[in-house]
Amino acid sequence: MHINYNSNPTDAKSYDTDRLRAEFLTEEFFKPGEITMVYSHIDRIVAMGVSPSEQALKLDDVADKKAFGTDFFLQRRELGIVNLGQRAMVKTSTSEYTLEHLDALYLGQGEQEIEFVSLVDGEYATLYCLSAPAHHAYPTRMILRDQARQVDLGAQENANARLITQYLHPDVLPTCQLCMGVTHLKPGSVWNTMPAHTHERRMEAYLYFNIKPEQVVFHFMGEPTETRHIIVRDKQLVLSPSWSIHSGCGTQNYSFVWGMLGENQTFDDMDFVDMNAIR
Repeated sequence: MHINYNSNPTDAKSYDTDRLRAEFLTEEFFKPGEITMVYSHIDRIVAMGVSPSEQALKLDDVADKKAFGTDFFLQRRELGIVNLGQRAMVKTSTSEYTLEHLDALYLGQGEQEIEFVSLVDGEYATLYCLSAPAHHAYPTRMILRDQARQVDLGAQENANARLITQYLHPDVLPTCQLCMGVTHLKPGSVWNTMPAHTHERRMEAYLYFNIKPEQVVFHFMGEPTETRHIIVRDKQLVLSPSWSIHSGCGTQNYSFVWGMLGENQTFDDMDFVDMNAIR
């Protein structure tokens, strides 16, 4: 498990490229046959890249009592999962859930004995997980791709026409604080979230995917008057603290999973940045 400590925006102004990448980017996030775990002091988020084969990967093998100070991982947490690969199964002590491509699963506080398995022979699954501290046990629930709340935003003339699919969202199901969804940029569009914004009351994580090997995304971050960028490739994770903008521009259209946690779940609780002020 990699531990990521919070960063002060005043200090971040002096980071060079390597330091920016070390602080905010996880490059090797999905490793065949492993669970990669990033534990961040930014709102105590835990991000996981899970790549099981037909042999199950057990969450308790990496999220042990010593690491989190609890008897089991979700004793005081909730967990969201989005399947970015082929068919896979998530098992708990009481149930089994089969996830097709871009299906999602919410596991509420108290779920135990969590395992991940690929259901395609000879293929590793690609399961992206986000976890947040929880204060209440909301029901576990599957959210199929076509059950997610879908919102069309942007315009082709601004190169930002996109489809937002909201999986863990107050209009879809209750959670303690975790929100998750997927944004797909439409062909010919490359910008997401511009004009940019911050949200002082919560942080965000971006997991970029559907990026071809010869393409990249420029992820923009930093205070609105001290912007920086990080080059991001397929299935890499960027953590975004509350003081930072979070916007991307690709060399081709792409997709990303966004996840948010913090003080509230109001989706439009954003402090937009005037285009004349950003620099």
